[in-house]
Amino acid sequence: MKKYNVAILGATGAVGQEFLNLIEERNFPFADLKMLASKRSAGKKIQFMGKEYTVEETTENSFEGVDIALFAGGGASKVFAKPAVDAGAVVIDNSSAFRMDPEVPLVVPEVNPEAIAKHKGIIANPNCSTIIMLMALKPLYDVSKIKRVVVSTYQAVSGGGKEAMAELEQQVDDIVNGREVTANILPGAALKKHYQIAFNLIPQIDVFQDNLYTKEEMKMVNETKKILDDPDIRVTATTIRVPVYRSHAESVNIEFEDEVSVEAARKAIDAFPGAVVNDNPDEQEYPMPLFTSGKDDVEVGRIRKDFSCDNALNLWCCGDQIRKGAALNALQIAEYMIEHDMIKK
Repeated sequence: MKKYNVAILGATGAVGQEFLNLIEERNFPFADLKMLASKRSAGKKIQFMGKEYTVEETTENSFEGVDIALFAGGGASKVFAKPAVDAGAVVIDNSSAFRMDPEVPLVVPEVNPEAIAKHKGIIANPNCSTIIMLMALKPLYDVSKIKRVVVSTYQAVSGGGKEAMAELEQQVDDIVNGREVTANILPGAALKKHYQIAFNLIPQIDVFQDNLYTKEEMKMVNETKKILDDPDIRVTATTIRVPVYRSHAESVNIEFEDEVSVEAARKAIDAFPGAVVNDNPDEQEYPMPLFTSGKDDVEVGRIRKDFSCDNALNLWCCGDQIRKGAALNALQIAEYMIEHDMIKK
């Protein structure tokens, strides 16, 4: 098997660390591995598969000889994607920088792998909540075209990065020990106000847009249309941050062109790669963040008829947004390209 030179931009962050976990777990065929991060993290040591790596500061010259560049996300993507492509690398980017660029494929490998072949050096990873939702929607879309989706998300703090996870832990400890609670991170470190997330819900993820939806909500709307190549599908979203460490959950209401039975929906989802039906009301079995954290598959349950609307179903899905919602999806794109000999050496 060919082996490839890989760079991870954002190697010290939560998604970067998950890239490393998955590269080892999935026996990804790398020859050389380059750990890249900001100037602040340069010089840190990372132990990986019996070898010590030194984190390097990312520059425009960091990608010489790199075949695959895995970008963990953030503002660095806009700065370094073009230099990486110019150096000959394929960039798989986890940020929102290129998702809606018509020249850049937006890919969930189980949903639209054919889009990968259209890349011009950059392939975009969708938003984590979009990925998790589409793993439940695509098998149903193949049964009957979907007209409308209403989704409410319950998103773990790890979606806000390591700092958000640490703040939740600190706040819980402060509350339990009777100390004053401080908030500096959520709903977003760069925003004007910050709120306690411990024992609370925050109905804002990212900044508000002129239409009163948040940027996160509009990502789900626009990305779903692009990935399914269906500009007519109607999507409305409400995204909520919840005091859970890992794994996003979503309540989804789906209106179809034709009637889709609960049994047909279960059968279609269970046959879809990367999706698993966990739906046994008699035994109180359904997807939960506690049991989907650290897992690759998206679980789907609470599948039932929507009695208020013709040809509609409700469901509940749950998936680890650092894995399938970020690092795993990106690595699967790279694996697909390797399998189909799409990476030039």
